[in-house]
Amino acid sequence: MSRAILFVIFLLQPILMTNANEQNQYVMPRTHIIDLKDSRMGYQYELLIKLPEGYKKNKHLTYPVIYYTDAVWHIESLSGISEFLITDAILVGISWQTDNHNPLLLDEGEYASRYRDYTIRTSTNAANQAKYKLGQADKHLAFIRNDVIKYVEDHYRGDPTKRTYFGYSLGGLFGAYALMAQPNTFQNYILGSPSLRNNLAKLEDSHQNIKAKQLDTNINVFIAHGTLEQDRTKVINDFVATLNKKHSANVNVTNVKVTGDHQSAFPATLVQSLTWLAGLKNTTHQ
Repeated sequence: MSRAILFVIFLLQPILMTNANEQNQYVMPRTHIIDLKDSRMGYQYELLIKLPEGYKKNKHLTYPVIYYTDAVWHIESLSGISEFLITDAILVGISWQTDNHNPLLLDEGEYASRYRDYTIRTSTNAANQAKYKLGQADKHLAFIRNDVIKYVEDHYRGDPTKRTYFGYSLGGLFGAYALMAQPNTFQNYILGSPSLRNNLAKLEDSHQNIKAKQLDTNINVFIAHGTLEQDRTKVINDFVATLNKKHSANVNVTNVKVTGDHQSAFPATLVQSLTWLAGLKNTTHQ
């Protein structure tokens, strides 16, 4: 009998070793991954939607929604900090294009589409323009307005009067574009170290074509950059001056510096901006 048992264990050993070496992947609680196609351009994206803790229980409530770009980079930090500062918000991360077959992926990685989607100017360098497909923020904003927000508000109890945008670096530039071109897309804008250099004129041009009714909404804007990002200080201050001039009657701008360079300023920007957001009257659920 003992020999038979040993023989069975011998046969099962490769299977037992394989199972021991396998590791379960962590799944973030209350988070849904939604495949969503850009109805206009045909690009495929993912939405990473995290629901607040009481969402299933409190079926009578609607919730503020924080939309953010560069979803893979920001989901952990936004999720962790919001659990302490804004406990009742739905988080919606918008991924990079998931079906991107551009050769640029080999050089830049899975985030290659952000150069196309978050920028507002084309390049005068034909080779760079062909490679990066720059300047299509208008198309990406249409995707967010027509597809992303519609999906979220059709399938979840997101409050359309309490939308916030968060973006960092190129994502901050994209948020600045949305603010100038379609300001009523969100009620609150968080722009972390936005890449505004050489883009102010284009942002002002985008502002010229907006409809007057979009200026009737009160908008809150939080802009931050690092103390070591001295090359961004003037252009950000100029942008704030433009906002105060164009939207003086209904815009509330908070412009701060946080300690650090472009990389190390991110955590402080996130904490300070969500603290700011938590203090606004239009970010609590009903």
